[in-house]
Amino acid sequence: MDVGLKNKVALVTGGNNPLGIGAATARALSSCGARVFIHYFRHGGPQLGERSGEPRAAGLALYYDQQMKTADEVVAGIRKEGGEVESWEADLREPENVNLLFEQAERMLGPVDVLVNNAAEYLADTFLPGTVLGKEATLWDGGPVVTTLDAESHDRHFAVNSRAAALLMARFAWRIIERGTKWGRIINISADCAWGSPREVSYRASKYALESYSRSAAAELGPYGITVNVVSPGPVQSGYISPEMEAVLVQDIPLRRVGRPNDIANAVLFFASEQAAWITGHILFVHGGHRMALG
Repeated sequence: MDVGLKNKVALVTGGNNPLGIGAATARALSSCGARVFIHYFRHGGPQLGERSGEPRAAGLALYYDQQMKTADEVVAGIRKEGGEVESWEADLREPENVNLLFEQAERMLGPVDVLVNNAAEYLADTFLPGTVLGKEATLWDGGPVVTTLDAESHDRHFAVNSRAAALLMARFAWRIIERGTKWGRIINISADCAWGSPREVSYRASKYALESYSRSAAAELGPYGITVNVVSPGPVQSGYISPEMEAVLVQDIPLRRVGRPNDIANAVLFFASEQAAWITGHILFVHGGHRMALG
């Protein structure tokens, strides 16, 4: 099957974690002939204690280790398979980096045809005060589980998960319209239950805002040949799910396993393909049946 991506240029944000969705997406797009530009930004989480000589087991510590990597490992893997790929680090909390990101991609690979907004900020927060949280706000794997919502926890989520993604969509649309190609793909990565989730209130709310932007963009950009769709994953093992956490999660997943990054990458690949040419404004849940609405 020809998915129509040969020599298209795809920009994937948040692709430095070799175990993550962004890296899997970059590999999938490259395998279909796309030239891939990987954005990344190294940022760790809370202090997780000293490392022993042993490799990290799955859990927050491993996840934050991966987030602190450059994209070099992912880039090397794609090049080994014969793919054409470049990368660039930028903090998307800074609006000026949006234009610079496109300029870097165009300078290295050519005009961007596919935009995948995968980069995300995550910190568990809640409306409950610390006096109520008690031990639930203490440490797990050495890092805080939940903090009380404040201006900082709100803004750090919306700056990346909502504002940066919206600005990237706007600049991408401007470039496609100026070029007059009448072909473009935007795929945004949300999260299932973005409409609300206790103890993850700012993360979920910022993803819900992204879904709203996506529907508006689909309506406005359709006449210019740009489709806009959302992939909404359930729990995906990108390094952060410990064995204990996985045992709990799978009880709420009918397919009885957590997601793999390739599960999400395959959905992104579909939305980017010619096979999805008449699909826009759609939210596709890729979650093994996690939290299905049955009533």
